[in-house]
Amino acid sequence: MSINSPFAVKILTTFIKEELSKSGFKKGILGLSGGLDSSVCAFLTAKALGPKNVIVLIMPYGRSFGGEVEDAQDVARHLKIKATVIDIAPMVDAYFKRHPTGNRVQLGNKMARERMSILYDHSAREKALILGTSNKTELLIGYGTIHGDMACAINPMGDLYKIQVRELAAYLGVPEKIRRKLPTAGLWAGQTDEVEIGLTYAEIDQVLYYLVDERESKDEVITRGFRKAHVEKILSLIKNSEFKRQMPPIAKISSRTVGHDFLYPYNWDK
Repeated sequence: MSINSPFAVKILTTFIKEELSKSGFKKGILGLSGGLDSSVCAFLTAKALGPKNVIVLIMPYGRSFGGEVEDAQDVARHLKIKATVIDIAPMVDAYFKRHPTGNRVQLGNKMARERMSILYDHSAREKALILGTSNKTELLIGYGTIHGDMACAINPMGDLYKIQVRELAAYLGVPEKIRRKLPTAGLWAGQTDEVEIGLTYAEIDQVLYYLVDERESKDEVITRGFRKAHVEKILSLIKNSEFKRQMPPIAKISSRTVGHDFLYPYNWDK
């Protein structure tokens, strides 16, 4: 599963430049949490577009994530990119004051969607295209908020497993402090991905690699020494989150239907 980091960086930076150009944009914008994935995305975007064409928003919920804010600011200073800190607590709290919940996941999902709502507003203000930071592991098991952190215009991270993101981070020179951090979605203070999922990324990535990239069956993966319960759980996560990876299905009535047999080509006028 190891990657050729120089080649991957060349592919991903070219992808960022070309996709923005196709859409008529010169600038990119993303949410910078101070974690591994968004930091790697920021490094790639700065390399692809140049620091002056990269904007990051740092969006903590109150003072619960002070250390994350400092780490995100350090990354922005290191890359010499424009960074703005926006506290999402007033917006989120205003909603839950009128519609209370004791469910931490609901609160976390609202936070993720509030951040993306703000990103899209600033995308319009800055005339900058939004880059996603969800990695391949998260996309495959559905570990993300639909219309929240999973929303974006382009995603240079989506074909990199979590362990590959970590490998790429070392090559790009992402600070070691960030590379060593426990992965967290920032849903609430103290939350970590692996505790919430119940599996380590090292195991998840290996199982996903054999199931997805190598197209092995469940039984074949189990014979490699992975616990049956873990393989079945990962398969269930993939199956149950398929709706997050697809555009909303459209009922076909006409001869040419969006998403079925009409995809607008970039060279339409040529």
